[in-house]
Amino acid sequence: MAVQAVESSTGSAGSSGSSVSLGPAVALSCRECGERFPLGPIFACAECFGPLEVAYDLPTGDPEGLRKRIEAGPNNIWRYAPLLPVPADVADKPNINPGFTKLVKADNLARELGVTGELYIKDDSGNPTHSFKDRVVAQAVEAARAFGFTTLSCSSTGNLAGAVGAAAARAGLRSCTFIPHDLEQGKVVMAAIYGGDLVAIEGTYDDVNRFCSELIGDPAGEGWGFVNVNLRPYYAEGSKTLAYEICEQLGWRLPDQLVIPIASGSQLTKIDKGLKELIALGLVEDKPYKIFGAQAEGCSPVSTAFKAGHDVVRPQKPNTIAKSLAIGNPADGPYVLDIARRTGGAVEDVNDEQVVDAIKLLARTEGIFAETAGGVTLGVAKKLLENGVLDPALTTVVLNTGDGLKTLDAVAPTTGPTAVIRPSLDAFREAGLG
Repeated sequence: MAVQAVESSTGSAGSSGSSVSLGPAVALSCRECGERFPLGPIFACAECFGPLEVAYDLPTGDPEGLRKRIEAGPNNIWRYAPLLPVPADVADKPNINPGFTKLVKADNLARELGVTGELYIKDDSGNPTHSFKDRVVAQAVEAARAFGFTTLSCSSTGNLAGAVGAAAARAGLRSCTFIPHDLEQGKVVMAAIYGGDLVAIEGTYDDVNRFCSELIGDPAGEGWGFVNVNLRPYYAEGSKTLAYEICEQLGWRLPDQLVIPIASGSQLTKIDKGLKELIALGLVEDKPYKIFGAQAEGCSPVSTAFKAGHDVVRPQKPNTIAKSLAIGNPADGPYVLDIARRTGGAVEDVNDEQVVDAIKLLARTEGIFAETAGGVTLGVAKKLLENGVLDPALTTVVLNTGDGLKTLDAVAPTTGPTAVIRPSLDAFREAGLG
């Protein structure tokens, strides 16, 4: 069942692929050549080896009715089930049910940055395992069930392994996840606590990913659903729910600007896809929006390509504290470049010191403790504002994709007690605190 490619659209899609029911999903479509294939556990086009994504027959013609149906749904991503590749009864199945996280109006931060328009933080640290990865994994679980997989797996920079472990435990599936050997301890513990197998690979994330690609074609991987490989087309659709939620929480309107972190680049490309779907369905008014991508300087292949005016993303060896974004060869990198240029956005990067400063800034102004990826995103937003690239008068949404408790090492050396004193009022006053 670990299938990597398929025959033409008239051929087989793998085990039971042509008979599954995943709501409005009707096929897989190649992002390069447009060739279509039946739904199945596949991710590469047999004609041109381009990446596959889910194609839909979405409910058109009654935007007001659809809007009401969504608003009446559960307070998680399954309120958007009519727009996702999931069965109609998805909300009744054992799942971690992520989503509908807070969109925080960041007025204090706006004043600090000189933003005169509306500034929001989409804070996905409120998900079950405290990162946005719960969204994509919840999608992958439903595809794994549809295709009869018994083991859930992934290559991960940390957050995904934890999300897979938790989702598999809830769904009654086995999990076996793979991570680089030098991840933050908090992420290692969180990935291991759910009782599945956690395997550390000596090397970078790209080494881990290559190993998983070998395993998926080996008999040892039979019956395994790799959420970001053979289930990737379905998994990636979970990121669209960020776009849906942001627009709904803004009163069914598009933001003017979004700043989104880049690891593989899939989150950014799917948020753009989600925004375009909302426009096509008449759920939001069609107007221009700009998408900005954020990377860490120590792993900035997409930012480097954007600044150089290139269409090809040259791989880099990661060296950054933002380990959740440390993917040196991002699969969706070229598509990120296309979206940033099409929307009038940009891709920028910040160094590790700027990442830490941004984490502290967000915590100090809005009470949100972001992990290093969130520090990258806010750091880039701050840099773009200072450089006149982001318009301070427009409605802007900055994504925080994870909880700072997972990346304590980044801020621990410069964060601690204001003072250590004796238990007396005199000592309190001597320390300048009263």
